[in-house]
Amino acid sequence: MQLAQIERWPGKSPVEPGLPAHPAVYHMLDVAAVAEVLLADHPRRDLFCLLIALHDLGKIGRVFRDMLLNGTVQDRRHWEVTEAWLRDPEIEGLLADRLGGGFHALRPLVAATAGHHGRPPRAMDHDWRQMRDRAGAEARADATAFVRACLDLWPGATLEGMRQREAKTLTWFLAGVTTVADWVGSNAEWFAPRNAGPTLAEYLADARQRAPDALRAAGLLPPSPKADPLFDFRLRPMQKAARDIELPPGPMLAIIEDETGAGKSEAAFILAQRMLCAGKGQGLYVALPTMATADAMFRRARKVVGGLFQDVPSLTLAHGRAGLSVEFRDVRNTAPGSDDPVCGDWLAASRRRALLADVGVGTIDQALLAVLPTRFATLRNWGLSRKILIVDEAHELGEPYMAHELATLLRLHAMQGGSAILLTATLPLDLRARLSRAFAEGTGQPFAEDRDPAYPSLSIPAGASVRSFDPPEMTKGDVAVNRLPDADAALDLLARHAAAGAACVWVRNAVDDAIAAVAALRARGIDADLLHARFTLADRKRVEAGMMARFGRDGTGREGRVLVGTQVLESSLDLDFDVMVSDLAPIASLIQRAGRLWRHMDLRPANLRPVPGPVLHVVAPDPETVTDDRWLHGVLDRGAWVYPLADQWRTAAVLTETGAIRAPDNLRALIETVHGPDARPVPPALEGAELETIGEGHARSSHARQATIRIEEGYRDGGGGSDDAEYPTRLGQPTRTLLLLRREGGRLRFWSGDADPADAHATAEAEALSEVSASAKRLAGLDLPDQEGPELAGFRKDWPDWRKASVTLCVVGDDSAIFKGLAYDTDLGLLFGRSSHGDGP
Repeated sequence: MQLAQIERWPGKSPVEPGLPAHPAVYHMLDVAAVAEVLLADHPRRDLFCLLIALHDLGKIGRVFRDMLLNGTVQDRRHWEVTEAWLRDPEIEGLLADRLGGGFHALRPLVAATAGHHGRPPRAMDHDWRQMRDRAGAEARADATAFVRACLDLWPGATLEGMRQREAKTLTWFLAGVTTVADWVGSNAEWFAPRNAGPTLAEYLADARQRAPDALRAAGLLPPSPKADPLFDFRLRPMQKAARDIELPPGPMLAIIEDETGAGKSEAAFILAQRMLCAGKGQGLYVALPTMATADAMFRRARKVVGGLFQDVPSLTLAHGRAGLSVEFRDVRNTAPGSDDPVCGDWLAASRRRALLADVGVGTIDQALLAVLPTRFATLRNWGLSRKILIVDEAHELGEPYMAHELATLLRLHAMQGGSAILLTATLPLDLRARLSRAFAEGTGQPFAEDRDPAYPSLSIPAGASVRSFDPPEMTKGDVAVNRLPDADAALDLLARHAAAGAACVWVRNAVDDAIAAVAALRARGIDADLLHARFTLADRKRVEAGMMARFGRDGTGREGRVLVGTQVLESSLDLDFDVMVSDLAPIASLIQRAGRLWRHMDLRPANLRPVPGPVLHVVAPDPETVTDDRWLHGVLDRGAWVYPLADQWRTAAVLTETGAIRAPDNLRALIETVHGPDARPVPPALEGAELETIGEGHARSSHARQATIRIEEGYRDGGGGSDDAEYPTRLGQPTRTLLLLRREGGRLRFWSGDADPADAHATAEAEALSEVSASAKRLAGLDLPDQEGPELAGFRKDWPDWRKASVTLCVVGDDSAIFKGLAYDTDLGLLFGRSSHGDGP
């Protein structure tokens, strides 16, 4: 290209008045230079870099130039015009001729690079003609000239041997890496704007010199792995297996199945380190079921991940409330040059970018968004593709909607060359086979179903497995199961054991039942704590910190206290109790709950416990007496509606027969008896409820198939650009967010405390800490505060419309009342059916 052609088409506005407007072709070469580093080992590197160099070809045109220089409105976005140029018969013919192959392989790849702003292009032939005509004849000549020049800059680029099916599969990866390269290449600090002058070859040589430094500043140059032992303690059986199992060549899936408290997380880190050293990934993403469990894992991972690499890795926390984590703030504030993991501003600026760090810890939702037709799904996919994906508590994703999402994610991850590790205590064999099959389909390898029921198990489908383990040196032994006929019996038992100095817990299925239980315990003079999901984030963090300090591994002051909680106690939280009561729940949930019973035998051996043995006391009706489908409702209140009734009955029946949870000996049998394909038939009175559950499962599966991306169709036709909220990662009852306020000094303040209005970050944090979610259905029956009244309207006057539509302001009075039927108590959380502090529940 001639100098006049280069300077004719600006690609970026001047950073400041008087500074140069960066030429579009120079920007495109900046991005391609970044892509060269990111794709250094990719077999199609030159082809991809050539196409990425053309990603903003649509900026060559009168419409975009007028928008940039004069502020006129574009009727079509520049990335749509990029596809229009690359589908121009002359340009497309030029590319197909020089690259070999055919149009069928080229077109999906072109659409992938054009769609680098988070959504695929959707225009058609008549739109392309109009876009090209509006760009002008001069732009057509210059766009063609730039394509010719790029073909000369990457002479090794070729489509030879690529069929359309392979090209469509590659689009998910290509669109993601284009986005990342464009973000880095657009940073004016790393690629300073300059006037036209250098030839394209000269400019590309200079951009290639700057690209590694830019990626290093962004935190995107992964450090080399390190093979030194990660832990200095004596390894447990599963951890030894992770250290010794033979790794297959290529992408691999490993499934770690062992009881809670067996050290699965450490085993996963040991195995992941070996996989990193074997070239099966450049980093990790550890996916947890909830934000609370992600926060807990982040604290553990922070101490470990530095040992995985020869240099300091980047470490991020990925979920919607990551900015409120004290541990993550510490990492954010770690000074460059430290030996501790770091997270720079560029990576921390977005939850999406969090998946690009060397090590990410977050919710499974952040990973599942990679297979939903949402904006920047391909960015998430590319970030994950470079990593070993570790899914903790994989059994939590067993319901039909999330199971389909996870299977799709594993399939796509394997297609991109990624590897994965699943951790679970209670994975049914059918779900294990389904996830293994999905991964095998992604690799293109044949699948041989593994029905071996051995437990514990470390298995690599189509590879090695370990199913014979030495018994652990210290174990709590069998957990006896005792049925309690009603809540009153549970209260009596907890009162008796608390009086004897035991640390007790009651896991309830519903928040309202948990609140009622705490009130009843306190009425008996028992010190009882409460944890559930209906606290503001500020209060929940306070309660969680107190809970861990009291009932955690090194907890103190636990004697004679009772913690009442909901399912938030079930997964990945390192708690230890002497006595446990649980509402009846499916067997997988009860096994998880029982994992918090007599957990740390090294610190609290049997002779120091105030009870003779571990017992799981289950509040449940007699499974031998079923007269109607309200069998459970006479014993549990709202908690009777939480889980499928058939699973509940089967659990009660099998535990009545076995009388114990014998880990690990009978865990597999218990799980399969309730959740397996040959589960026993339910009593006739419950058959209708089971058929309804089966129908709901089919509906959820169908919903999931419609909601996930269509991998075979490629990014253009099988992806999308919707907002994340339009495609939820989980199905559940709709909720509404309440932002709680209080009156102090004659004005409204956030529930969590005051914030400097001039400090946007502090204000956003105070808002987030003051929010609580509740059932939209239950709130719909209440007379919510008028948001348009002068006081509340003034408080939210600067909010965007989407926030006004999704968040309701509520003022909590001195007596805890919000309005009739709703109150908020610091120690009890959000209370329905109460209008003041003194009202009953």
